[in-house]
Amino acid sequence: MAEKQKLIEIKNLKQYFNVGNGQVIKAVDGVTFDIYKGETLGLVGESGCGKSTTGRTIIGLYQATAGEVLFNGVSVHAKKSAKELKELKRKMQMIFQDPYASLNPRMTVADIIAEGIDIHGLAKTKEERMKRVYELLETVGLNREHANRYPHEFSGGQRQRIGIARALAVEPEFVIADEPISALDVSIQAQVVNLMKRLQREKGLTYLFIAHDLSMVKYISDRIGVMYFGKMVELAEAEELYRNPIHPYTKSLLSAIPHPDPEIERTRRRTIYDPSQHNYKEGEQLEFREVALGHFVLCSEEEYKKYKAMYS
Repeated sequence: MAEKQKLIEIKNLKQYFNVGNGQVIKAVDGVTFDIYKGETLGLVGESGCGKSTTGRTIIGLYQATAGEVLFNGVSVHAKKSAKELKELKRKMQMIFQDPYASLNPRMTVADIIAEGIDIHGLAKTKEERMKRVYELLETVGLNREHANRYPHEFSGGQRQRIGIARALAVEPEFVIADEPISALDVSIQAQVVNLMKRLQREKGLTYLFIAHDLSMVKYISDRIGVMYFGKMVELAEAEELYRNPIHPYTKSLLSAIPHPDPEIERTRRRTIYDPSQHNYKEGEQLEFREVALGHFVLCSEEEYKKYKAMYS
């Protein structure tokens, strides 16, 4: 079996915000993980856990407080020439949560999609530019008649497809999808996710898919990372994480997924996560440790031995 190629390497990434009066919010606090070429890594956790900030720091919208982000072995946050920075931005794109707020209401769909094409000089003539716009519209399930319309004329699902077309216009390698379906109706969510899966197969894209809907994350992701208060507490392959969650916080998240059978749902018991249950000693070091092949958990030495024993 061929060894997986690392596309993104995140090493001890920290993103702190000074909110005044000497207070600092540790939005991302020492996160380490890799994203492999061609995979989808799902990042989940409750609102405010730092998952969106992680995505925005990885892509360079925020300058990291500390740590390192490597894209194809090159530091995202290191000083670069204008040409190098432009090329990096072309290869890394983002799909945002609110498909309306992220589209300029004064621009036509054609100009929104072609903005990146214009910036990076990817079309030599106006004809080539429009041909590319039409191709992108068709790729995301819209048609060329939509090119001259404005964002307000579309539904939420259609606007998100426009956002996806805009991200794809510059032929990126890596796409961060930040809660891309949370603002959409449930009936539309599956359409957008299926579109993303198809585009990944066709174009060899790599995704970081940020969301709080665990059932949808399982459907699209190869591996899943779980964040809690700025830290990654568990990371494993999607099936493994759902079948064998280890960290108590992961168990609490999974227990919150509704069951489609009303009888089971009526008697289902949620697991409530209580951080005090760990009973850590003062000053005890927690590390992100591999308790089984590809299954990592943030834990103490004592917990590590217990978790390892679960697999033996």
